[in-house]
Amino acid sequence: MPAKAVVQTRIVIPSTTASAIPSTQVKFIDLFAGIGGFHMALHNLGARCVFASEIDAHARITYEYNFRKHNQNLFDFDYFNKDINLINDPALQIPDFDILTGGFPCQPFSQAGFKKGFEDTRGTLFFKIAEIIKEKQPKAFFLENVRGLLAHNEGKTFQTIQRVMEDELGYSFHYQLVRASDFGLPQHRPRLLMVGFRDPSTPFSFPEPIPLKKTMSTIFRAPCTRTVGFTLRCGGRGSGLGDRRNWDSYLVAGQERRLTPVEGKKMQGFPASFSFPVSETQAMKQLGNSVAVPAIQAVANSIINALNQNI
Repeated sequence: MPAKAVVQTRIVIPSTTASAIPSTQVKFIDLFAGIGGFHMALHNLGARCVFASEIDAHARITYEYNFRKHNQNLFDFDYFNKDINLINDPALQIPDFDILTGGFPCQPFSQAGFKKGFEDTRGTLFFKIAEIIKEKQPKAFFLENVRGLLAHNEGKTFQTIQRVMEDELGYSFHYQLVRASDFGLPQHRPRLLMVGFRDPSTPFSFPEPIPLKKTMSTIFRAPCTRTVGFTLRCGGRGSGLGDRRNWDSYLVAGQERRLTPVEGKKMQGFPASFSFPVSETQAMKQLGNSVAVPAIQAVANSIINALNQNI
């Protein structure tokens, strides 16, 4: 049984059956889905999720609670996968789609060489992404990871990923470090975003940052001493204002306040109607593991525009 819900109201989005999906509507799959930051961003752009995968049981509860209402077939027809490693035949087990999205974990890659390309990624979750792309040949991919991936193992991990995408799979490969604060959210949260197209000639550039309009005072609805907040984390609580490891305590209207899911949703760009049918501890963990929705949405919009221009 899930823990007591923090918020009781479900997000309300009109339902659409799979049979009613227009043939021109962009379809995507949501791998390592968490609570659905990619799903939310692309849904806001009119795209349709046809397959999702998330292994964490608590995150799955939150994901289905919020997205079943507008995408019932995703859950009723077993397209909400529990373990991506159980997808042995992507061609048969995953519906056709246009864009693959995912914030994949940076598992340790092989330390022996980094010279075998596709073969060298076996045993990592990135391999499943590469395998699905190889089998399904989507028009584009959109991946997210921590900025440390660039320097992991002296850069060899990232070089392997780029080589697999370009040389082994034949896709273009664009990447950029993007902060949540670049797209309207008062949170640093630098993340490595990677985009590629099946047609390497597809013109693409990352969107330009926009001015920051919200501050932490906006988030708390009271004067806060910080303009831009700390990066949300996925584990545990901070240790108060005086601790160098603090990330969730702020001085607000002269008093120390800790973030709750109410503020966390705002910092990640989720709507107020997004609900957490789990404990507050789980909700904060899930928010810390999620993506910043407006940043993802801005890049996804550029991807969709690039695809439309290249028809």
